Amino acid sequence: MSVLDTLAKGASRLATDVQLSLKRARLEGERRLLQRQHRVALEELGERTYELVRAGEMPEGKLGPELSAVEGKLMEIEAKVAEIDALRTEEEAGAEPEPDTSRAAFPMVGGDDDKHSGGPGWDAAERFFSKGS
Repeated sequence: MSVLDTLAKGASRLATDVQLSLKRARLEGERRLLQRQHRVALEELGERTYELVRAGEMPEGKLGPELSAVEGKLMEIEAKVAEIDALRTEEEAGAEPEPDTSRAAFPMVGGDDDKHSGGPGWDAAERFFSKGS
């Protein structure tokens, strides 16, 4: 068997493997899309059911615990909205905001008020990209 035959077989096997991988990736993507669509459909069904039960058009029946959980979460959301509104009111009144502790934890991410240096690699990248500007 010549070297060319060996290379041809290897290339053929590799091409087949790549095609299978691409097909598997496409199918996985389609599956994830269908799962997202299914979750959206379930969410819409739940919202519609909740509306029908609250409107009295559908008996509560066995959905009592689930409805209570939904209403509990809605109350928690409303409480958080009220907290956020209160904080906005304090900030607008000139209250001193709490210090941003995320700057200490993530110094490389932040505002545009100062130039961050991420080391020699970062500096080299900035020099490279600023040449084109």
